[in-house]
Amino acid sequence: MSFAIPAIADLTDAALTARLQHIIDFKTKPLGSLGRIEALALRIGQVLGTEAPQLVQPQMLVCAGDHGIAARGVSAFPSDVTWQMVENFLAGGAAVSVLARQHGLALTVVDCGVAKPIAPREAAPGAPQLLLRKVAPGTADASVGPAMSAEQCQQAIANGMEVVRGLPGNALLLGEMGIANTSVASLLLARLAGLPLAEVTGAGTGLDAAGIERKRAVLQQALDVNAQASSPLEALAALGGYEVATLVGAVLQAAAERRVIVVDGFITSAAVLVASRLQPTVLQRCVFAHRSGERGHSLMLAQMQAEPLLDLGLRLGEGSGAALAWPLLQSACAVLAEMASFESAGVDNKS
Repeated sequence: MSFAIPAIADLTDAALTARLQHIIDFKTKPLGSLGRIEALALRIGQVLGTEAPQLVQPQMLVCAGDHGIAARGVSAFPSDVTWQMVENFLAGGAAVSVLARQHGLALTVVDCGVAKPIAPREAAPGAPQLLLRKVAPGTADASVGPAMSAEQCQQAIANGMEVVRGLPGNALLLGEMGIANTSVASLLLARLAGLPLAEVTGAGTGLDAAGIERKRAVLQQALDVNAQASSPLEALAALGGYEVATLVGAVLQAAAERRVIVVDGFITSAAVLVASRLQPTVLQRCVFAHRSGERGHSLMLAQMQAEPLLDLGLRLGEGSGAALAWPLLQSACAVLAEMASFESAGVDNKS
């Protein structure tokens, strides 16, 4: 299989940044008074390379996969919930389905490695679409050996790149589903950032204190048995999941295409962390939607020097936080495009 990490250019453009900042500063408002919305407008303009950015045909991409490590009791829910939730996404009943409808986000669900076969189907116009890109029916148990082979990991990354190439628009919102994938995110953060498991492992879908301790013990086994997997791609293959690897490919491709990337919570941030270790300029394209209630997410955000837009105690995943943050991106563009300047409105600026 041919696989190549795409080249991702540095977006630093001092002249464009100065023009955007001038436009923002001379809107009819006290300097900086729109706070983080001003920084968001600047970021979107930088990503899209224009002083008048427009977000078109936004795509919500939800990648799903199962994990062998789930059999070790690291989640409060059984693995069957993964395929059941995929069906719920497609039926329109999940939180991300509701929010995608509300905000006009096209929803694509990808079977990257769900344990149960998902039947192909044609999507009705405007309904969520299903893409079958299953590398295998779930990963191996990372607590006894590598979760994926290098070839399987590379196939999942290539699948993510191919999926994004087939999606329209200039904004990609990231979502995921996979019982036990908070364990994967904790493992990747611990390995790539050198942080103790005790600091990065939380309750996931609702473990009690004893469950969290059991989870940490299992995850320590996974780190120990995969101790030689130190590079980003090695760590992803040894510890990760098919949905996380597919999201890594999606992020790399979206960044190469200069799309705005809206990052959801702990698991999608783990995919961005891996992608940014492969190509640091990925982070120039990212807007981090929220700070998850999951332990470890703040530490992961700090690794990428990321300031999330929202802090609502969310820990659902699916892309729900990215969808909730989406109107803020729309507002930032609207302010940039439609808000009057002091000069155009005939309003006195401060001396």
